[in-house]
Amino acid sequence: MPHILALDAGTTSCRAIVFDKQGSIIAVAQKEFAQHFPKPGWVEHDALEIWSTQIGVAAEAIAQARLKAGDVQAIGITNQRETTVIWDRATGQPIHHAIVWQDRRTSPLCDQLKSQGKEQLIQERTGLLIDAYFSATKIAWLLQNVPGARERAEKGELAFGTIDTWLVWKLTHGKQHVTDVTNASRTMLYNIHTGQWDAELLQLFGIPASLLPEVRSSSEIYGEVASGLLGSQATPIAGIAGDQQAALFGQLCLQPGQTKTTYGTGCFMLQSTGEKVLPSHNRLLTTVACRRNEQTTYALEGSVFIGGAVVQWLRDGLEIIRKSSDVSQLAASVPDSGGVFLVPAFAGLGAPHWDSDARGLMIGLTRGNTKAHIARAAVESIAFQVADLVAAMQADSGLALPEMRVDGGASKDDLLMQFQADLLGVPLVRPAETETTALGAAYLAGLAVGLWAGTDELVAAQKIDRRYEPQMPREQAAALRKQWQRAVERSKQWNTGDEA
Repeated sequence: MPHILALDAGTTSCRAIVFDKQGSIIAVAQKEFAQHFPKPGWVEHDALEIWSTQIGVAAEAIAQARLKAGDVQAIGITNQRETTVIWDRATGQPIHHAIVWQDRRTSPLCDQLKSQGKEQLIQERTGLLIDAYFSATKIAWLLQNVPGARERAEKGELAFGTIDTWLVWKLTHGKQHVTDVTNASRTMLYNIHTGQWDAELLQLFGIPASLLPEVRSSSEIYGEVASGLLGSQATPIAGIAGDQQAALFGQLCLQPGQTKTTYGTGCFMLQSTGEKVLPSHNRLLTTVACRRNEQTTYALEGSVFIGGAVVQWLRDGLEIIRKSSDVSQLAASVPDSGGVFLVPAFAGLGAPHWDSDARGLMIGLTRGNTKAHIARAAVESIAFQVADLVAAMQADSGLALPEMRVDGGASKDDLLMQFQADLLGVPLVRPAETETTALGAAYLAGLAVGLWAGTDELVAAQKIDRRYEPQMPREQAAALRKQWQRAVERSKQWNTGDEA
């Protein structure tokens, strides 16, 4: 029976998952790698460690599944997006640690670009807002701060890539320097309308075009794994997508309006807009969802900075729970939050607010409140933030939300999922296979090599674990959301000392 190997290069660990033709998991191997914090706000990874970790778990997963490399029909790659690596083309050695998407060292450059009035240009060309999150300012920093980097880049001696590009380079022994459209669309250098690297933006950031990879579709054969890495068989690498776009595809949100939210440390919502590029007027991002068979599709994206991380804070900061899974039982021990609202703006507020000076706030406390009410307010804060994203998306797209598909660790919390359905007034659908990011990469690779005839076959075989129907009266949900908005307004601009 044919199998697909998905390589999932995340922010804290690398995983390899073997899927069969039914989309079922046969084997999983996972290993964490080191996080480096050289200065406050700086986050780095060792790209060579990511490579050795990823190839190690790939071999482990194949062995665990009792497959020979020849039994793997194709490899799909999904990755943490925006993280930036520059390496020497001749030696394959990185010139510096990878700068991670979370890194904030380039915030002053972003502020400078905003003050120069470049925000509209960048949003119109790339669909993105100016932020240190994206790759362009990270590349500019490396070229500016690593001795000799700019001169070597201009001579064509260096290569840039996000983690997908780095892994393909290493897997093919440097024969392929490629990325896919989804990862390219997160660099702040890629024109999502023309489907090309944008010459004016390259000039703005001082980045030589020779540094950049070739942009390919998300589902095609890019090259073959070099002999000896995973056995003697030359396995094709046939699917690439950034993690959130891979999850959108893994959830089979293929039609305009279909939406998925991944509930992890943060929360990421993507809504398919089909072949339409919809500019956001509510501070969301417009991004490429996928390109297959010469057809490019797009999505609106919004992110919540603190999702499941608020539960970690209850565990590690307040110490009111011993382990994260205890939060559901504690929160369910009371019928509601007792009037308490918690805005977890520990790192500012993400979409649609984008307020880096907002700070966490708890309000509505009385002597009658207990740790159970605080736990309940924390869980509900995740759902309130996601509901804000939905409202912004609907305002941008004008598309009705018939249901929302959910995945990620916190999607297993029944209390949270039910409250989310109640706030939104639409059903939530949790798939039987919640490893949707890796599954999306596997689907893209399998489609490219003909393992599946098309997406209709995948949709027909999709299995649902649970469907949450809204139960709360709409007036009650509206009243709760109005109170939440009042709390959010009080948290804004706190770090500046000014009123919002």
